[in-house]
Amino acid sequence: MDVFIEPIGKLINEFSKLPGVGKKTAQRYAYKIIGMTDAEARSFAESIIDCKRKVKYCKVCGNFTEGDVCEICKRRDKAEICVVKDPKDVIAMEKLHEFKGVYHVLHGVISPMDGVGPNDIRIKELLARINEGGVSEVIMATNPDVEGEATAMYIARLLKPLGVNVTRLAHGIPIGSELEYTDEVTLSRAFLERKSI
Repeated sequence: MDVFIEPIGKLINEFSKLPGVGKKTAQRYAYKIIGMTDAEARSFAESIIDCKRKVKYCKVCGNFTEGDVCEICKRRDKAEICVVKDPKDVIAMEKLHEFKGVYHVLHGVISPMDGVGPNDIRIKELLARINEGGVSEVIMATNPDVEGEATAMYIARLLKPLGVNVTRLAHGIPIGSELEYTDEVTLSRAFLERKSI
């Protein structure tokens, strides 16, 4: 016998499909929905449907947008392109308020173990943007993991003959941490990328 009646079980199942949501959290979300007024539940459901209808990918960079081209691509200096894995990485970079260029979202990274090769992510589109001219620097801001590093190195090799300066976000020891608790790869990278003060 199922513990939950069918509508609740179905809602819990749907919530548990979200990343990082286990069964207990899915149950809490389902109970929260049940406790909403009809107007609140309708508003919640409509916001999901509205988001699915309106949000699409920018034809230039691949970031989220409501139009054909995102506001960043329309208004920013196109000489610098910051390459990221996902649209959520654009948001992380934008929170810094440091970068004044445009982005290129790959929508993945090269991962042979997962069957993802260079043709499965938006590398061709990046090359097309650079071949249009006017790009002086490409900043590789993929994650500092095996797949992110492999993707950054692959793209850097492709861009080198095009005469574009390719840089990589620095890696190092997080502020507030202690050396004895830092993993060897991070400590080694921080040591190799040290700079004058």
